[in-house]
Amino acid sequence: MSNLRYFDAAAVAKTAPPPKIAVHTEFLRTGRINRHRPEWHADEKRYLTHQEVAERTGRKLQAAATVTHERINAFHASIRFPKVVFHRTLQGRPHLGYCHVTTARTKFAQFNDVRWSFYIANFFSEIGDDEQFFDSVKIGYSRMYFAVATEMDRDAGKLILNRSVHENGLLFRTAEPKEALKNVLLLGARNEQLRRIINSL
Repeated sequence: MSNLRYFDAAAVAKTAPPPKIAVHTEFLRTGRINRHRPEWHADEKRYLTHQEVAERTGRKLQAAATVTHERINAFHASIRFPKVVFHRTLQGRPHLGYCHVTTARTKFAQFNDVRWSFYIANFFSEIGDDEQFFDSVKIGYSRMYFAVATEMDRDAGKLILNRSVHENGLLFRTAEPKEALKNVLLLGARNEQLRRIINSL
């Protein structure tokens, strides 16, 4: 388990302190003792659980994937990708995660039919092996847009990285959203004329 601790910066409100309640006056006025106290004061940090951080990260990733999918499909009527949106956060570091945007098939010169998936991560890293997919994660506010070739593992019954395609299964990886959009559109373009239009962007 990670030693990282997270606090809710938005909850540290810079408001005037609440007026102090004179307990004895309240008792004389109402006959009741108010034992309810807030769990935390506005000037204190409220620490978040890893589950809360993972949920917040997940909402941001899902929103990013949805907007990206809409932008890709709005480019040209002949290029349409299915919406296959889901996300994962990194174990022990729930503020870091990635989301799947879409999946499709394409043709390369050497390969007739390649299945691929497009992802967005809220960090930048190298693509490692099957045991540790994200290698040398760089902490920061950069994003990583990448697409990988996939194939069905019949024994495990799930999609795995097809490392025989391109550079160890990695079709492209970039920190630039415009370049990522261009690469995804090129993967989805069905003819050379459309590819020329996309390359001219």
